[in-house]
Amino acid sequence: MKDLPKVYASPINKQIENNKEMFYSRLLEEKNGPKNISKEIDKIFKSRDFVYKSKVSITTKNGIIETNLVGKNASSILTLDGKSIKITDILDIKKL
Repeated sequence: MKDLPKVYASPINKQIENNKEMFYSRLLEEKNGPKNISKEIDKIFKSRDFVYKSKVSITTKNGIIETNLVGKNASSILTLDGKSIKITDILDIKKL
């Protein structure tokens, strides 16, 4: 078997300081920032246990609604009882 050629590695003659600070904005957003309602709704519809309807508790500007979600479009979510709730009016959404 032939000897393989040596690989050239440039020597590092300085101190590397590229890992002293790290910023991870997703964790900061989850702890301090407002919830992204569109992402929460997407998580509900993309979950493995979502078949047709999901029971949720929706906090809106007008109060709390407990209902079953059946669909969504770009600007609102649709409930089993035929109501349409605007996504901009939702403050919080939780799956029950």
